[in-house]
Amino acid sequence: MTRASDTQGGSVALSKEGLPDWLGPVVHAAETVEPLQLSRFLPPADGAGRQSAVLILFGDGGFGPELLLMERSGSLRSHAGQPSFPGGALDAEDGDPLAEGPLRAALREAEEETGLDPAGVQLFGVLPKLYIPVSSFVVTPVLGWWREPSPVGVVDPNETARVFTVPVADLTDPVNRATTVHPSGFQGPAFLVESALVWGFTAGVIDRLLHYAGWERPWDRDRKVTLDWRS
Repeated sequence: MTRASDTQGGSVALSKEGLPDWLGPVVHAAETVEPLQLSRFLPPADGAGRQSAVLILFGDGGFGPELLLMERSGSLRSHAGQPSFPGGALDAEDGDPLAEGPLRAALREAEEETGLDPAGVQLFGVLPKLYIPVSSFVVTPVLGWWREPSPVGVVDPNETARVFTVPVADLTDPVNRATTVHPSGFQGPAFLVESALVWGFTAGVIDRLLHYAGWERPWDRDRKVTLDWRS
């Protein structure tokens, strides 16, 4: 189990011990999904791109499973104003990007952006590395169980506009599903939840996790939401 002390120069391990039964399908999905089943955007073969990680943190909100998300500050140069998972680029202190580096980065960035206490987070899996062409980030999605929830909120308004949780039941509700249409012509899954439009990389990963965990419900893929040029 990952503890806060483990992130301060010690080892960071993955553990499935003691996870709630409802996370079983997510564990199975993480162990069996192939990269191209998650996204057609995979890391460049030449090793280009900046290594980064995001924390996909599942908790129990009292009314069922939920996910922790944040909304990026509108003043940022990259992905401004978009809802996202906590995360960011690996620092030298995080260590080997092919080993524990992404685990450390996911916890460190989540603490810096949302104020969560890493001591209450149990990391239990990672998804294949994916690629965000617009920012050249090579992203490792790290899966966590919020075993001991802690208060969260905006730490730095220059980076984060708000921090919020979304019930998985709302994410699977067909009423909250749509397909976004970007001015570039790109189309992808989206979620209209918690007064936010979740789209792009974050929505794509959530969509695939719901699908391969067997939680997805049929939804109207012809329902379109057009993004403006600022998105």
